[in-house]
Amino acid sequence: MIEVGNLASKADSNAKPAMTSRVIGAMALTAVCLALFISPVAMAQSGAQTPKKDESAQPFVVKIGFVNTQRILQDSGPSKLAQENIEKEFKKRNDDLQKEIAEFRKKVQQFEKDAPVLAESDRNRRQRELGNLDADLQRKQREIQEDFNRRRNEEFAIIIERANAAIMQIADKEQYDLILQDAVTVSDRVDITDKVIKALESKN
Repeated sequence: MIEVGNLASKADSNAKPAMTSRVIGAMALTAVCLALFISPVAMAQSGAQTPKKDESAQPFVVKIGFVNTQRILQDSGPSKLAQENIEKEFKKRNDDLQKEIAEFRKKVQQFEKDAPVLAESDRNRRQRELGNLDADLQRKQREIQEDFNRRRNEEFAIIIERANAAIMQIADKEQYDLILQDAVTVSDRVDITDKVIKALESKN
């Protein structure tokens, strides 16, 4: 005789492992599905929260150049040509002044020889004449120098204007951020004066 209770117990004991396996399998499948669903969302959220690296961001480096204006006015071809032309322009006035100065010196030397034997009135008169002549020569010399400087400044202003235009072209072409024209000390690595002079002479 077989006991029903025992069979039921055996049936239950046999069924529980099978049922447990099915439940565990279903739970595992659900976990996988949830993982597949959650992972993209989590990744999207993670990506949204994590700052993106700006690939275009690069270290900012300032490109600086230096131009020696004095060298341009002394060494450039246009500057030398302007100086020569101005000197030619003032040559006659300067030559005439030098002749007058030479004549004045002769008169001074003659006066020094004659002074011991001259009457006081004659000596005073000639001294006044020499003094007036000296003042007149100094005035002429000052006027010539002022006119010369004015003409030179006019020509140099034109050269500086042309140099500034050349500097702007170089800065644009070679992408300079800053170009200085005055500095206490300058490295040869940033000195572009030769480039400016070359640009000036190529357009002369």
